[in-house]
Amino acid sequence: MFFILYLSLTLTIYIMSTGTVKFFNTTKGFGFITPDEGDKDVFVHANGLIDEINEGDKVNFEIEETQKGLNATNVTVEG
Repeated sequence: MFFILYLSLTLTIYIMSTGTVKFFNTTKGFGFITPDEGDKDVFVHANGLIDEINEGDKVNFEIEETQKGLNATNVTVEG
């Protein structure tokens, strides 16, 4: 009898950033943040929020790279 053990190690790197909420749909629980650095928009899900956000809010957040792309986490409103 053989047993196969599959172990997947992933390294997650978080980068602190600031930006502006471009779009956020509270009903669906997702939206996008435009980083101040001018990079591509970053996806944000309601699970990644610390504060409630609205379009146009200036926010601080961490960028997490996932298999699906960039994701904003620990999102807080500035001020």
